Amino acid sequence: MQIRQLGKNGPRVSALGLGCMGMTPIYSTPDPDEASATIRAAVDQGINLIDTADMYGGGKNEELVGRALTGIRDQVVLASKFGNMRLPDGTRRVNGKPDYVFEACDKSLKRLGVDHIDLYYLHRVDPTVPIEDTVGAMGQLVERGKVRFIGLSEAGADTIRRAQATHPLAAIQTEYSLATRDVEDDILPTCRELGIGFVAYAPLSRGLLTGKITSLDQLGANDRRRDMPRFSDENLENNLKLVDAIATVAESKGVSTAAISIAWILSRGKDIVPIPGCSRRVTLEDALSAVGVQFSDNDLEKIDTALEQVKVVGTRYPAKQMQRLGL
Repeated sequence: MQIRQLGKNGPRVSALGLGCMGMTPIYSTPDPDEASATIRAAVDQGINLIDTADMYGGGKNEELVGRALTGIRDQVVLASKFGNMRLPDGTRRVNGKPDYVFEACDKSLKRLGVDHIDLYYLHRVDPTVPIEDTVGAMGQLVERGKVRFIGLSEAGADTIRRAQATHPLAAIQTEYSLATRDVEDDILPTCRELGIGFVAYAPLSRGLLTGKITSLDQLGANDRRRDMPRFSDENLENNLKLVDAIATVAESKGVSTAAISIAWILSRGKDIVPIPGCSRRVTLEDALSAVGVQFSDNDLEKIDTALEQVKVVGTRYPAKQMQRLGL
């Protein structure tokens, strides 16, 4: 497994990480035993960046990850996130208050069953709290030994600069894929200017780039993607044209369109680490095949042409969630 550095002085991690959100119900109802086996298989295959968050499954995701890492905790860079809260009535809010930073971290440590978190992110930026206050508290967690490195998830360029001036950031985590490239405008250049690593979540655009979802009828009644505009009936047919366009490259390499999509992210720079979400070992193996893909100039030209010809339509989140991104 290739190794990459997150930030100037951040952790050294595998070029491919593992996103664990889907291991608790959000898209479907995964098998927890298979999910745990997938985490352990990932570590066996050299993946050391394991990513979760306190919001996933109402804390149950962290508990699952913690159990799966029993006996192998020292082999991984364990990442979690806080600040994105689901209230009892089902609504959401963001909390970046300093006192909550400490409270959330202690609860995550308990659920994970560990004495420290390697990489701790603010999940969403709280518009009511100066980022300096939130990041200042996160820096105190580093001083206390509860956290090794800190980062932000879904933060705009100005916020990143202000945060970095308060305490060094190891990574920014934001959605990035062939279908979602807006980070290339300001966020990724800012990270590179400041020496901050970039972690790309949803590198398959939540399954869109696998080409396996061709109709909303394939999604369960509680599948979160039913609310995502890019999966709506009026948008999905257009968006699948991107998958069709990269299929020729996938066929030439003997891999899936999913693997090509992940490999493309890997090719964008050694400061970028994609974290595809895999809750089963079969999808993990498919993701791992991306690491060995080598693109020729002709391959990249074909992909660039596809991106020019097919414009993905529909936002990646529903309108209310888009407003909470803080970009």
